[in-house]
Amino acid sequence: MSTELLCIIWFILLNVLLIGYAILDGFDLGVGILHPFVAKTDVERRLVMNSIGPLWDGNEVWLVTFGGALFAMFPNAYASIFSAFYIPFVALLFALIFRAVSLEFRSKRSGKAWRTLWDILFFTGSTLAALLFGVAIGTLMQGLNISELGDYQGTMLDMLNGFSINVGLMTVALLAMHGSIYLYMKTEGELQDRLFHWMKGTYFAFLALFIVVTLWSTLFVPASIHHFSDYPILWLVPLLNFLAIANIYRAIQQKKPFYAFISSCFAIAVLVFLFSAALYPNLLPATNNPEYSITIFNGASSPLTQKIGLLIVAIGMPMVLSYTAIIYWTFRGKVQLGENSY
Repeated sequence: MSTELLCIIWFILLNVLLIGYAILDGFDLGVGILHPFVAKTDVERRLVMNSIGPLWDGNEVWLVTFGGALFAMFPNAYASIFSAFYIPFVALLFALIFRAVSLEFRSKRSGKAWRTLWDILFFTGSTLAALLFGVAIGTLMQGLNISELGDYQGTMLDMLNGFSINVGLMTVALLAMHGSIYLYMKTEGELQDRLFHWMKGTYFAFLALFIVVTLWSTLFVPASIHHFSDYPILWLVPLLNFLAIANIYRAIQQKKPFYAFISSCFAIAVLVFLFSAALYPNLLPATNNPEYSITIFNGASSPLTQKIGLLIVAIGMPMVLSYTAIIYWTFRGKVQLGENSY
């Protein structure tokens, strides 16, 4: 197997891990974003939290695995990206920690002030994590000013511009919609009735931001479409994405949440694919000098390391998939509160 082929295989595997994380942790981040708005009573707030209670930590395994794979297979890109995004990633880490602690601590005491505090942190952590993921994607699509050694030459404020902020807001709206569809499947009664309106509201918010980001990236971010002229078949991907997004609303209107959820998963997968296609073969594009860009070829580990990594994937991936399938099957159906609930 050639070195180039190994690099491409690992780029594809990174995308698989990123898609898995975006879909699975996407809906539980969305649940956190909607938590203070859709739940009116303490029982409803507990139902919302318990809908993701057995699943959220398993979902985050995909993010940890993605980070580990990037570190092992593309160490130069890992070092430069984590150095450039040091402050946002620290903020992201705290957001995920506070969110996890909120789930565990909220029901330890019954006081209203205690539970309100953890409700706020649960919402803030979920929303901030989604926003930071989106801003990072928007920033990478535009590229960074880096040195020959891959060191970032700007500040965190340089990453905040109209496009990256809009991608961040679109990500928040997308995950809120994804989470509302998931919650609709897991609840019943008044809470479920309320969620029907939230599904439609978050859908239109996402659609509006999606149109803005699509026009913006097409007109002003050349990297987003530079592969489409070389490979016209790629235009099928945006078309499939359009059909998936349209089918979300169709399924919501027909009150078929499972079909809406599948369409939402597909739309997320396609958006991650389009992001990766825009970057390829770069992992960290340089705006000041294209020769400084870190690609999947000049930033890769040795072929031996990549081959050992593939062996680990062949053993570990079936275990992760089996664990995920068992957990989702075990906790299928409507969420119920029990003695050990959050």
